[in-house]
Amino acid sequence: MTGAGRPRRVLVTGGAGFIGSHYVRSMVDGAYPGWADAEVTVLDKLTYAGNLANLEPAAGRHRFVRGDICDAGLLAGLVPGHDVVVNFAAESHVDRSIAGAAEFVRTNTLGVQTLMQACLDAGVERVVQVSTDEVYGSIDEGSWDESAPLAPRSPYSASKAGGDLIAGAYAHTHGLPVSITRCGNNYGPYQFPEKLVPLFVTNLLDGRDVPLYGDGANVRDWIHVDDHCRGIQVVVERGEPAQVYHIAGTAELSNNDLTARLLAAVGAGPDRIRRVADRPGHDRRYSLSDRRLRGLGHAPRVPFDEGLAATVRWYADHRDWWKPLRQREHTSR
Repeated sequence: MTGAGRPRRVLVTGGAGFIGSHYVRSMVDGAYPGWADAEVTVLDKLTYAGNLANLEPAAGRHRFVRGDICDAGLLAGLVPGHDVVVNFAAESHVDRSIAGAAEFVRTNTLGVQTLMQACLDAGVERVVQVSTDEVYGSIDEGSWDESAPLAPRSPYSASKAGGDLIAGAYAHTHGLPVSITRCGNNYGPYQFPEKLVPLFVTNLLDGRDVPLYGDGANVRDWIHVDDHCRGIQVVVERGEPAQVYHIAGTAELSNNDLTARLLAAVGAGPDRIRRVADRPGHDRRYSLSDRRLRGLGHAPRVPFDEGLAATVRWYADHRDWWKPLRQREHTSR
C-alpha cells in the first residue's frame, strides 16, 4: 500500500506482449507477495506482436489503454498517479531490424526518452527499463557483469543500448529513480511465433521443417519468462536507481543443442532440420553474470528441461492461440 493506504498503481508499457503480459498476469494472480491488490494499467500499441488474447486471463483485473510510448501527449495524461512504471515496450526481433531499423530506433530509443520524461514530470517513484543482453555484443568465454561496455552489433541491440543510455542519463542527470534490467533469451507460453522456440515448435507441430541458421553453434542463455518477470519484480522492490541488473537463465545452449531438444520433445528426427544462410552479423555467444541480482535474493526457479517441456505442451494445447498469428504473419509478408 502507498499514500493514505491506497493500493500501488503500476503502469506496464508493452504489457500485451509476451513478457509484459506474463508480468501482468503474475501480478494480478498474486505471484508477487504484497502486490496482488495493485491497480495495473497496461499501455500497448498493439503492433503485430501485441495481442489482447495474452491478457484475457487477467480480464477485469487491469485497465487497458491502446497507445504508443512515443506519444508525449498521451503519456502526459496517463503516467501521473502511477507509483511504478515498468517498460517492456520494444521492437524486439533482430531479423526485422536488419530489414528496416527506423521503427526500432523510434520505439526503443526515442520512445524510452519520451517515457522517461513523462515519468520525471509526473514524479514517478520507481521506474524499470527492461533491456537485453544483446547490447553487449558477443563474448567468446566467461560472462558479462554489469560493468561490461556496450558493444551492440545489430540495429535492434543498438536501439536498445540507446534507450538504456537515455534511461541512465535521466537517472544521473535528473535523479529519476530508474533501474535497468538485462536478460537473455526468454521462452514460455504466449510468445509470438517468430522467435526460435515457438517458431520451431509450431513448425514441428504442423509437420514442417525448422530453419536453423548457419552452423547452429551460436550459444544463448535461456530463461523461462516466469523467472525473468520475478527478477524484474525484485528490481522493482529492492533495486537501486541508476543501477543495471542482470537476470540470468538456467541453460546456456547452442542452437544445435536446443533444436535437438525440441525435436525430441515432439518426437521428430534430425531430417526435419533445414539449414539456412546465417543472419548478417550473427552474434556468436551471450552470457550474463547475475551476481548482483542474486545479492538481492533472486535466483531462477524453473529448470530448463521442465520449463521447455511445459512450453511445448502449451503450444500443443493452444493451437487456437497461435494458428491465427501464424496465418496473419504469413499473409503480411
